[in-house]
Amino acid sequence: MRLYLLRLGTIRALGAPVPGYLIRLDDGTNVLVDTGYPADLATAGGPIEVTAEDDVGHRLGELGLTPADVHVVICTHLDPDHAGNHDRFPGAEFVIQGACLETARSGRVARLEEARKRWDRPELRYRQVEGDVRLLPGIELVESGGHVPGHQSVLVRLPETGAVLLAADAIPMGLAADPDERPILPFDLDEEATRVSTRKLAELAGREGALTVYGHDPVQWAGLRVSPGHYA
Repeated sequence: MRLYLLRLGTIRALGAPVPGYLIRLDDGTNVLVDTGYPADLATAGGPIEVTAEDDVGHRLGELGLTPADVHVVICTHLDPDHAGNHDRFPGAEFVIQGACLETARSGRVARLEEARKRWDRPELRYRQVEGDVRLLPGIELVESGGHVPGHQSVLVRLPETGAVLLAADAIPMGLAADPDERPILPFDLDEEATRVSTRKLAELAGREGALTVYGHDPVQWAGLRVSPGHYA
């Protein structure tokens, strides 16, 4: 089992990564966590840059894969920098918290509309889950709402590295790791739920001795083993 950290773009103002993650199981199953920001929206001077190398298809190609080789896409949530290329994986099963999909489809959160034509398509198969779920051997989904309802993080149990917690936007950077002192950022919709989820993830990482990978932390990212390197 291997975990690859994919850089799928850069938030210009922060120099921070737009990440995706590929988990390759020993039985040949390929699980992608988030699909990145669509290149056609990453116009010159916009908030997010997506180079040709950052394209999700290119990143998979570096590992000898194509989008057709991805069996499962875990959706942490449907912000455009996380769900902007869902339409490129029509053969995959998408796994999402039901609360997240309901909120997005309701139209109540304006920013989720930006990439709606990519993720809200009739050919995409969504499997809705509720709460914490063991998805596959070594992969657990951890409900961590607050940033948006139904946000989920992913705990990966690797044979050599041990546990890795992909916090996504529940803890976007190290300065947000303390549930009491963390700033509530402009895109965090529910302060109380955000702090509850931050505490939940911090306690989980402590129990598991997990490496916590923050969602958009340029300092941490510089010290991580980024694809085509991997964690095993």
